[in-house]
Amino acid sequence: MTYALMCRPYLSTDAFAAAAGLHPNMISRLVALGLLEPHVDEAGRRWFAQTQLKRLARIRRLHAGLPLNYAAVGIVLDLLTRIDELEAQLRRRTWT
Repeated sequence: MTYALMCRPYLSTDAFAAAAGLHPNMISRLVALGLLEPHVDEAGRRWFAQTQLKRLARIRRLHAGLPLNYAAVGIVLDLLTRIDELEAQLRRRTWT
């Protein structure tokens, strides 16, 4: 028999919280604030993409490094995302 190692594309709330080193209630709070975006299945269970761990690390760095509440961190994240998009557009224009 051969076994293929498979990486789960999504983590349950508990698995995601464990991977992040946070309590599941904190994950739910961040979802309620719109800082994390889980996929919700037909049964209403939340599933988090592995990429959300990177976003959560950024959220934690911003919250710890700046005197901002989590709602303000959301605004900063939106601005950083927009900056990334604009920089990508600029790079594409300089290559064409």
